[in-house]
Amino acid sequence: MSGSRLLRSTTIFSSMTFLSRVSGLVRDQVYAIVFGANPAMDVFVAAFRIPNFMRRLSAEGSFSMAFVPVLAEYKEKYGPQAVKELVDRVTGTLLAALLVVTAAVLLAAPWLTQVIAPGFAPGGEKHALFIEMLRITFPYALFISLASLVGSILNSYQRFAIPALSPVLMNLAMIAAALGLAPLMGGSIKALGWGVFAAGILQLGFQLPALAKLGLLPRPKLDFAHAGVRKILKLMVPTLFGSSVVQFNLLFNTMAASFLISGSMTWLYYSDRLLEFPLGMFGVAIGTVILPHLSSRHAATDSEGYSKGLDWGFRLCLLIGLPACVGLILCAEPLMATLFQYRSFTAFDTRMSSWSLIAQSTAVPAFLLVKVLAPAFYSRQDTRTPVKAAVVAVLTNALCTVGLFAALLYATQAGQAALEAAGGSWQQALARIPGAHALLALAIAVAGWVNALQLAWLLRRAGVYRRQPGWGRFLRQIGLATLAMTLTVLAFRLAWPDWSAWAWWERGWRLAAMVGAGGALYAGLLWLQGIRPRDLRGH
Repeated sequence: MSGSRLLRSTTIFSSMTFLSRVSGLVRDQVYAIVFGANPAMDVFVAAFRIPNFMRRLSAEGSFSMAFVPVLAEYKEKYGPQAVKELVDRVTGTLLAALLVVTAAVLLAAPWLTQVIAPGFAPGGEKHALFIEMLRITFPYALFISLASLVGSILNSYQRFAIPALSPVLMNLAMIAAALGLAPLMGGSIKALGWGVFAAGILQLGFQLPALAKLGLLPRPKLDFAHAGVRKILKLMVPTLFGSSVVQFNLLFNTMAASFLISGSMTWLYYSDRLLEFPLGMFGVAIGTVILPHLSSRHAATDSEGYSKGLDWGFRLCLLIGLPACVGLILCAEPLMATLFQYRSFTAFDTRMSSWSLIAQSTAVPAFLLVKVLAPAFYSRQDTRTPVKAAVVAVLTNALCTVGLFAALLYATQAGQAALEAAGGSWQQALARIPGAHALLALAIAVAGWVNALQLAWLLRRAGVYRRQPGWGRFLRQIGLATLAMTLTVLAFRLAWPDWSAWAWWERGWRLAAMVGAGGALYAGLLWLQGIRPRDLRGH
């Protein structure tokens, strides 16, 4: 893929993803207005973690990272008929595996509740609701994993728009469930579960016509003996472990959050949604586009093009990541108040959600860089190396969480008071301290930096990346622009300290003015320093 096409593909993907993220924000606003932050919403967030875990493994994890390089190899070396046979057999194998996993989860739902959300006491309302919600939502994993397979094929043929746009259908389904189905069900949170179920079917169906136009609509065949299937499975073993390890961070945090004050899971959810905006807009876009590019360069033994593609990815991540990091930290409370603080979502919920957003936003550049660093290994069919970094990152997250919770309980006045009131029980003490969830977000941020730095070091040691000229000048340019943006946004924050007191339209125009001024200054200083769109085309 040429440099101009690389940038154009990223732009297309980002544009479609922008529509997805905007509709996602509207969806989350509807959640906040209709359900707020309460125990039932906590249950939905926890239950949806499991099928979403499967989505991450397939769409952004092990399956995609193993399948795309093999598909690129078949396109380059064997021709259309071999590609069609590969697609048919991979689809059949994946479908069989998904059916087995789905059946197992539905049967084991009561046991999984104790593992995923141990803070939901057996026999309680949360425990029973979680089991029911898990059984409703988990089939989503089957449909979205197949949709991810279709999306990976389309991306490999530079058909980025349809896969990037398909999440809009999920958001529309969830909005319809909250506003239309929930009132019919007496305001039950179960309506969101059925919305998730429908969303999986819609996303899969939406992409199939585009696949049919390529002549690759699969006829599923179970064939473990096929050479391509065996190769993908071989590559998947370490990537499955690695991706699972990374996703364990989220599951671990879900487990920890189940012991905290009611609303903690929901606060973490809303902060995570705002963090996902730049990550989904740009990080996933860059990672999705760069994987087939790097895979094709590797298959063609073009080491120079491979290295230049990586360099392009690194620069774009920092160009976006630094201002996004600063902007989210400084604008956390204004964003939460403007987007979500209505009806059921209170000023207290805004403050709690903003704390976790600030903590996790410190690692935005790291999260973006991982979207390029991981595909750098997977494109070379090296699926083992990233596992080393993933394991260390998860251990870091767990140790940081335990250490931060211990410091909160034993080294602060609030923690000691909570321990005394709880009779020495740390579980009950944590459930008495508002804001403890922010420590979970901080632990994730630390683990994110550890993961990114390790991957960068391992990539450098592998010797496949050669830094291109101009990095010193580039860092000075984005550093100056980020500093100027920071001072501008700080001035606005000092002038407008209390965002909860204003009406929605007052919050809206103030937020637009603050973000617009900061963004315009950042872009303007980059332009004055000589950075042009053509400089971002890659090679």
